[in-house]
Amino acid sequence: MTSYPLLEVDGLRVAPHGGGTLLDGVSFAVAAGQCLGIVGESGCGKSLTLRATMGLLPAGVERTGGEIRLSHQADTAPTAVTTGQAAGRGLAMVFQDSHASLDPTMRVGAFVADIVRRRTGAPRAAARKRAVRLLAAVGVPDPGLRSHAYPHELSGGMRQRVAIALALATDPRVLLCDEPTTALDVTLQAEILRLLDAARAERGLGMVFVSHDIAVIRQIADVVAVMYAGQIIEAGPVADVLDRPRHPYTRALIEAVPTLEGPIGRFRPIAGAPPAPAGYTSSCRFRDRCAHQVAACSGVIPGIDALTIEHRSSCIRSSFLHPPRLHSSSDHSSSDHSSCVHEPGAT
Repeated sequence: MTSYPLLEVDGLRVAPHGGGTLLDGVSFAVAAGQCLGIVGESGCGKSLTLRATMGLLPAGVERTGGEIRLSHQADTAPTAVTTGQAAGRGLAMVFQDSHASLDPTMRVGAFVADIVRRRTGAPRAAARKRAVRLLAAVGVPDPGLRSHAYPHELSGGMRQRVAIALALATDPRVLLCDEPTTALDVTLQAEILRLLDAARAERGLGMVFVSHDIAVIRQIADVVAVMYAGQIIEAGPVADVLDRPRHPYTRALIEAVPTLEGPIGRFRPIAGAPPAPAGYTSSCRFRDRCAHQVAACSGVIPGIDALTIEHRSSCIRSSFLHPPRLHSSSDHSSSDHSSCVHEPGAT
């Protein structure tokens, strides 16, 4: 039996009103039970990619090209949806800021129950019971009691659990996660990652997980796409990309992560900053920060698609650089999520 992706984003282009480019031909696919990690510096287009996929673009920005295709089951080919149809059609999203996901005027149980009612048409009593079960499923202690709390009465980690319950209330086939652990301490990060991974395994969800934390991506993702200046510039299985990067930018991201080896705090920050969208060109957008650039890097070099899990890079010199193996999976503790890429301008 043929197995199809649950989600395909093919050639996605996003631009501000009045011209310019923010996302330039972004393509990827997610299968049932698979997690795609998207990594890169701030401003490279990670979060915008998820919002465009959901049809939740901010004012003044529009999707100008590409196709989003969805399927509710792996044995059915995905079909195209129009802008605004994706939300509620098998996609749900967990945002970085749990405050933004919840209504401060509603008790969290009532808010989750409202989503259940809208999604299933269940009676109020049945929706409230399902809301409590969802809160229990995401590890909220004493869910019956906590369901009567307002968002400000819960800790950041507990609010994020409620936000995940809210996303699962729509019975999604694909869960989009926009840096859901960034604002949490290391212990809570680990708990939320385990929770998301368990939900993926139990429900057979596809997942897209955006992060700037290499250690988190290594732990939770099966496939990784590296974004830079509105394009995917390297993609493939996590172990291949993070242990044997073929693009100088990917290698620079990995080397910017502080390690426990060598002098304390040793890492190599990436010099310079990504270009502003107004400065995007058809040539390699990393070339001004790259020590390996040659004249040919000024030619037309498009980003790549990640519709397959084959390890690919847009760098024209990838076959000549022969980067050595950087780290093995065993070099990273599964509970260590404190090493983050240092992002220019990040707060």
